[in-house]
Amino acid sequence: MKLVAFELDGTTHFGAQAPWQNEILDFSAASCALPQPGLDLDWFNTDSASLQGALALLEELRAAGRDGVRATALRTDGGLLDPARVCMLAPVPRPGKLICIGLNYRDHAEESGLPIPEEPVVFCKFTSAVTGPEAPVFLPRTSNRVDYEAELGVVIGRRCRRVTKEEAFQYVLGFTCINDVSARDLQERDGRWVRAKSLDSFAPMGAAVVTLDEIADPHRLSIRFRLNGETLQDSSTEQLIFGVDELISFLSQDITLEPGDVIATGTPPGVGFARKPPIYLKDGDLMEVEIEGIGVLRNPVRA
Repeated sequence: MKLVAFELDGTTHFGAQAPWQNEILDFSAASCALPQPGLDLDWFNTDSASLQGALALLEELRAAGRDGVRATALRTDGGLLDPARVCMLAPVPRPGKLICIGLNYRDHAEESGLPIPEEPVVFCKFTSAVTGPEAPVFLPRTSNRVDYEAELGVVIGRRCRRVTKEEAFQYVLGFTCINDVSARDLQERDGRWVRAKSLDSFAPMGAAVVTLDEIADPHRLSIRFRLNGETLQDSSTEQLIFGVDELISFLSQDITLEPGDVIATGTPPGVGFARKPPIYLKDGDLMEVEIEGIGVLRNPVRA
């Protein structure tokens, strides 16, 4: 299942790509007859009646096909939408927490000239930085060294606390693409990372959350970043120092993870500041994060 969020008639809706991909199932449509959650983040809770109902409906549509009776009725009654009618948002428009991991690719640590961390390097981005696919990333007036970072995002699907590495995947809903946009000069000036990585629009995410059942092994995915069509990052999640299961176990020892929390797992080599000469984002650029099996996150850059 590919979970999405979108704006329709000025309001935020949650849904999923139809099994045949070229339509969107609107979970809030009356014709879907799904239990509506009290909180938006319950759409990411694998134990909620809302998400369980959505999964069952998608399976029904998959079994009957695009021209089945249920799909035809939903299309007539507004439950199945043409993507051209909506504005896609980040699939988790406002995560409960957006937790980030630094220096988590062996090849990136080598590129940065830094030792392999002995435990995960943890920081956060403010959730107000989240923006969606195709939405512009805005260059701030306070920085002229804005960088890109392609990352695998992990979306938590069940509340967890002090879980083991072996238990960790029981709490994963799915995966998405993230671009950890960073103002390197602010990062150096502050001596900390949060402001430099939390500016408005600095956390593009999407286009969908691809559920765990569709990803055979999250530690064997190609991950790439392209700037104006040129590939600048090209690696694999095999290079992760701390895997998804290790990160969830490590974080949950001290921080309760909840449905709709997102973990950005770090970036591979090829970031702009490490290049010779450095490459920083400029007005008119087009950024693309591509992760195998998850999709492409595309964002223009604007002054």
